[in-house]
Amino acid sequence: MLSLEDHRWGYLQHAYGCAENVPRLLRELRATTGPKKNYQDEPWYSLWSCLCHQGDVLTASYAAVPHIVEIAAETRTPIDFSFFELPAAIEVARRAGRGPDIPAECADDYHRALAGLGEIVSLHRNDAWDQATLLSAMSALAIAKGHVDVAEAMLNLDSDLIGRINTLEFK
Repeated sequence: MLSLEDHRWGYLQHAYGCAENVPRLLRELRATTGPKKNYQDEPWYSLWSCLCHQGDVLTASYAAVPHIVEIAAETRTPIDFSFFELPAAIEVARRAGRGPDIPAECADDYHRALAGLGEIVSLHRNDAWDQATLLSAMSALAIAKGHVDVAEAMLNLDSDLIGRINTLEFK
């Protein structure tokens, strides 16, 4: 895993250019793992904005995923649903061709982290989950098992769509 002190972060890209600020955001994340109050809470707001910007990903996205998964694995208190959702969304975007190839120095750790998402879901299975957390956990588990299409479906579900599916009211 690319160390947060590694100078190569300066060569990686995110949605706004050079990714040298991502290690700081990941350090902040380690200190604030609990569920966020709203979508603008930091550091998640900045991480989402730069790592999975409007459904596009860049090289820093791949380097950040192992850190996000590691933080979730080490946290024994309830975590924010973005620990499940952001890695899943990054992989969905990558597989849809909305990002560059994974840099060679990040590839093994990235794939290992994705495979570990199922373990993260299991570690946090006894936490209280709202619907967003449940859907995110399901998408993470689907990614861990290689079902990218199912993960994408889970990421796209909301209460309205679930209601329409349950009553077969498609318009």
